[in-house]
Amino acid sequence: MSTVIIILLAVLGAALGSFFNVLIYRLPRKESIVYPASHCGECGKAIPFYLNIPILSYIMLRGKCKFCGAGIHWHHLLVEIITPVVLVALFLQYGLLNLLFLKYSILCMFLIPIIFIDAFHQIIPHKLSIPLIPIGILLTLIPGNDVTLVNSLVSAGIIFSFMLFIAYAYRLARKVDGLGGGDIWLLTAIAAFFGLISMPYVILISSLLGIVYFIAFVRDKDQGFAFGTFISFTGVVWAVFGSSRIFDLIPFM
Repeated sequence: MSTVIIILLAVLGAALGSFFNVLIYRLPRKESIVYPASHCGECGKAIPFYLNIPILSYIMLRGKCKFCGAGIHWHHLLVEIITPVVLVALFLQYGLLNLLFLKYSILCMFLIPIIFIDAFHQIIPHKLSIPLIPIGILLTLIPGNDVTLVNSLVSAGIIFSFMLFIAYAYRLARKVDGLGGGDIWLLTAIAAFFGLISMPYVILISSLLGIVYFIAFVRDKDQGFAFGTFISFTGVVWAVFGSSRIFDLIPFM
């Protein structure tokens, strides 16, 4: 039975990954995610259904458009692989009928496109981040949640206030924006899902990843970079492994 569920989740995840690629391409351009149908970004040719099979089509076409030969960015394949992997990992962690599987699947399905949108465009669409806040809070009303309603509300409020204070303090000190509004809403949403005890670690890990990336690839203190990508990545990892298991792996936590 588990094998069947894993296969179904893998198929569903690959299909969702294909849809996320649409979001990643169109949301920053403020285009409709419904119309027109999938098409090549270079020649505009509509992609027939038999060439729009997640993962397989990219491999068969060798990452190129069948009609004009334009390259298809590698992230299309990566998203279509990551999404089913995350869903299967969540199933193995929590089980299919556990509320936490549903809860963290919803969170991760929002975070995956945010990872790539922010990485490529340094934008975190409010359409993806803000809805997560009421969703995370409302899910606490269902029995079996690992975060209480009070914890979710307080966590979201504290994180929003704290990050807003940091953003304004940085602006006053440096006369430039150091933390975008998208990052603030994203962290608030994640706080609504994870609760207060997890947030210092999520912020710390995100910051460390961002610092390593900055030192390795950016190095210009006046150049911004996509912090939301590291927040979202950390959120996915935290959701998949579960805070309790991570705490078990790190004794001082």
